[in-house]
Amino acid sequence: MDNTSGSPNYKLERYITRKVKAIAQSEGDGATVRRSIGTSELKNFDPFLMLDEFMVEPPAGFPDHPHRGFETVTYMLEGIVAHEDFAGHQGKIGPGDLQWMTAGRGIVHAEMPQTKCRGLQLWVNLSAADKMCEPRYQELLDKDIPKVSPPGVNAVIKVIAGHSFGINSPVVTKTPTMYLDFKVEKNSKLEQTIPESYQGFLYVLEGEGYFGAKNTLGKAHHTLTLSEKGGAISIETKQSSVHFVLVAGEPIKEPIVQYGPFVMNHSSDIQRTFVDYQLGINGFERARTWRSKIGNRR
Repeated sequence: MDNTSGSPNYKLERYITRKVKAIAQSEGDGATVRRSIGTSELKNFDPFLMLDEFMVEPPAGFPDHPHRGFETVTYMLEGIVAHEDFAGHQGKIGPGDLQWMTAGRGIVHAEMPQTKCRGLQLWVNLSAADKMCEPRYQELLDKDIPKVSPPGVNAVIKVIAGHSFGINSPVVTKTPTMYLDFKVEKNSKLEQTIPESYQGFLYVLEGEGYFGAKNTLGKAHHTLTLSEKGGAISIETKQSSVHFVLVAGEPIKEPIVQYGPFVMNHSSDIQRTFVDYQLGINGFERARTWRSKIGNRR
């Protein structure tokens, strides 16, 4: 049960184990990203493969590219991004909107900004049993993502996946995942429960806050990893408000072999994926002839 009163129970509360700053780097076709999970310091943070805070504006973007073996979660903070794939799925997502895409056995798609954009893209691994599932999309507009304000606390939590303070997200995740967006005003304190078996982290977007049993300071563009044991994390602000996301999930505990946009369990799986992609088979039947409209606009 979520708790916003009294002192934290230090025997049950998680603490911050690492604090890593995300450095801006080039990615895609003219985009800039701040990568946290997925760097050499935080590689394959089971079940998460990557988290990018991306900044991009036309004509730059992420033109036609494939995926297999995992899910991409795009959460927009500012601007509008158009997307299109080789199965005929297309649309746009704007500020506060979410796209949860399960690539499964194969997707080729393009993601191109229509305006100056900023957002987060998370890659969630799939178990061996799910890696070759059929692709699917779950899309929610900002107004359809549940929000909750904890009693007595000046804060708003968007429940992108999982649950918080009795509110559940409608998103169905193949890998059990919690994804929460917190905006907490200054001089506030609350505690968020986390399933005991989940591994997780925080990524601070703006402002600063104090997190966990050791009251660790977290500032903008920093990733804070959580200790493995404990059923809750405390959040406190002082003279500054804070905007951050909390991401946690059930570790899959399987081998990971990643080659660019393909994530499988063994090197032989990756080799098979390259053959499938090149020959246009086993999920990539449309890959050889398809070209997006949005990704070839220059």
